[in-house]
Parts: sequence; C-alpha cells; structure tokens
Amino acid sequence: MWSIEEFVRAAGVTVEELAAYVAESRRGDVPVLARRPPGELAERLGLAELIAKGGLTAETFRGFLRTYLAEGTRLHHPAYLAHQDAPPDFPAALADFVHGTANNLAAVYEMGAPATTVEIEVLKWMLAKVGFPRGGGVLTGGGSLANLTALLAARARAAPSAWDEGVPGDLVILAPDSAHYSIARAASILGLGRRAMVAVETDELGRIIPERLPDISGKRVMALVASACATGTGLHDDLRAIGEWCRARDVWFHVDAAHGASALLTTGHRHLLDGIELADSVIWDAHKMLAAASLAAAVLVRDERDLDAAFQQEASYLFYGDQGFDLLSRTLECTKGELGLKIFLNLAWRGERGLGEQVSRRYAAAHRFWELAGRRDGFALPYEPESNIVCFRYGDGDQAALRERLMDDGSFYLTSTELGGVRHLRLTVMSPATDDATLESLLDAIEAPHP
Repeated sequence: MWSIEEFVRAAGVTVEELAAYVAESRRGDVPVLARRPPGELAERLGLAELIAKGGLTAETFRGFLRTYLAEGTRLHHPAYLAHQDAPPDFPAALADFVHGTANNLAAVYEMGAPATTVEIEVLKWMLAKVGFPRGGGVLTGGGSLANLTALLAARARAAPSAWDEGVPGDLVILAPDSAHYSIARAASILGLGRRAMVAVETDELGRIIPERLPDISGKRVMALVASACATGTGLHDDLRAIGEWCRARDVWFHVDAAHGASALLTTGHRHLLDGIELADSVIWDAHKMLAAASLAAAVLVRDERDLDAAFQQEASYLFYGDQGFDLLSRTLECTKGELGLKIFLNLAWRGERGLGEQVSRRYAAAHRFWELAGRRDGFALPYEPESNIVCFRYGDGDQAALRERLMDDGSFYLTSTELGGVRHLRLTVMSPATDDATLESLLDAIEAPHP
C-alpha cells in the first residue's frame, strides 16, 4: 500500500499548498473563516464519491487540499481573534508530520523510545519552570483531560480506596463559577456529581477572594481549583494567598494554568504566576501559548507519587515486570502520540527566550487593543487585560448580533462571554500577524453603521 514515490509527490504537494495557505492567511487578504453548511461543504469536497470509490492521487490531492484549507478557519490570519488555539509554529507542524508517518507511541517505552524520552525531558523542563523539583508529569490530549487527571490524583490522596470501593459522599471541590467547564465535568466523571462542586466567592470579574474562602463543616475538601488565567477573562487568581490557605488546611491546591503558565517564560508577566509553586497540581497547554498544534497538555504534580497513585490498573498484556520508563500508568490514554516532540521542536528552534517573547508580544497586542478601544466613544472595557484576552462591549445593543455581523463576511472572528450576567465580546490575540492596523480595522468595523 505504501508507495515511496507517491508519498514523496504527495508530501511535496502538501508542503507547497500549506506554505501558500499560511502565507495567504498571514497577509489577511482572504476571509478569516468560511461558514458553509456541512451538506454543501461535503458536496464541494466530493466526500461521498471519494469515500465510495477512492481514487485520489498525488496530483488530484492538490485540488482537494486547496479547497479543504480555503473552507476552514485560518488561525494564522491577523483577524483570528477567537479561541485559545495557537497558529502552530512550523517546527510543531513538522512534529505532527513525523508522528503521522512514524506513529511511535509515547506511553510505552518500547513502542517509541525517542518519543517517550523527549516527553520526559520536556516534562522535566516544565516541572522546573513551575517550581516542582521533585515532581512528576505526563502529557495528555488537551486541558480537559489534564484537569481530570490532576483531580484523579487529588481524589487518590483524599480517598485512596475510591478506585475499588467508590467515592465517599463527603468529598467536595471548591472552585469559582469562572473555572473552566471541564472542572465540573470532571467532578461528575469522578463520581462526585455536581453536588460536590462548591462555588467560592469571587469579585465582580470572577476572581477568587482569598479572604472569603469558606470553611466546609461536615465535608472534606478534595481540591481547591484556581485559574491562571481564567478562560473567559484572561485574569489571574491570587495563587500565593490561595496556596497558603490550602497549605494551612492540608487542602489539595490545583491550578488550571492551561493558558497562562507560558507567561513563566517572560520577564514582564511571570509575576502573574507568583505562588504557583505552592500548588499540588498544575496543568499547562502547549497548544495555546507555546505555538504547538493541538493537542499537547501537561499534567504536573509537586509530588510525583501522587500522579502514580491516580490510576490503578491491571492488564497482563501491558503491565508486567519492571516497565522502567513507561508513562502508561499516569494517563488515561493507552495509545498516546508523540506530544512532547511538538513542544521540543519549538523549543529547539526558538529557544525558551524566543517562546517567551512570543507570549509577551501577544499580551502586548491585547493591551494595545484595550488602549485603542478606550480612546473611542461607546466602548466599555471592564478591566485592564493581564494576558492576551480582552472582554468589552460596544454600545447597549445585542453583542451577540454584533459578533455575527463581524463574522458574516469572514472579516473578523471573535468570541463572546458573560461577565456578571451581561454578554460581552471577547478578543483573544493568538496570531503573530495581528498588528495595530488589524486592531484599528476591527474597531472601525464595530463602529460602522449597520442597517
């Protein structure tokens, strides 16, 4: 089935088309997204016929790929200002190309010794940055899975017998309503149920008020969850104050730093993570601010024994004897890709300093938008941004309708969220191509009269 000659031709076509796609996207002279309905798109791509008959060749693949890319969302585009997914840097893209060909697996050492070794070294680097000198970690397929894994470790410490006997009814998780939805989802998956989620008091922007953390009588706090930064606003909880509260009460402290942990690589923003070393567990997504392609998320624990206790498994075809460097016992995923390679190649090409500078530039661009919008009438900006996320309103009209108008012709792609029950537009600067001209054009488009 594998033709070396055809692979070389098709790979050449792929590289040419992807290079043209990224260049075209970064110039911003095409729509940032297309919104064709699935049925029409399937017909345009000829999916049914190709599924039924096959027959794609290296030559005809060019047309298919060109259409496929044109119909998608262009994360490299300057007007991509929506979700927290990185426009991947090319070293990370090369890693996915390597994995797609070699398909070595990183969970079992003998299935991919280089893949596992690279992951271990990348994790050591991340652990050092977070401040866990005796910690342990694993890479997973996304932040939601990382949060679940960290809370499994917390459950193992609070209720060691839960794996065999079920979850005790007195366990609770403290978290703000602003926490990522995967925290509440994890509570139900873990068998605690939504009843176990206890909302902590926050300020008007969703940040935990450490002085008002509750005393839960008759319950055991399995974990307290803080954000660095919050998904909706990009604002950070006071990790040091919360961490000291947890230490004094022997409460597991989990920090969801999926987005914000990359600021540890900067000089101007690392203070936002002050106190992260007090955590028992931290998650850090490389596919957000480290410019890796999705997905690559780290679960990091201060004491690696806690991660080893998260799962208890038996499978004679996998677990036998001394497994040495296997990561399988620390993750839900049995078949786990070469996630560490994506992070490593970006580091190897750009260096720690280079990646940190990229983070700083995205944060600076978001702050610049805040400054520019603040100079215009009609814009309401409830806070000064701490990261590359800005929430704002324009006028008193329907903000969701305004967002739809901006997206109708593919000119700009933003998201929205609620603050205090009020809908706001939400801008996230992810693309290196986003500049002042882009931001001014967005503000002009928002202000433009619309029938």
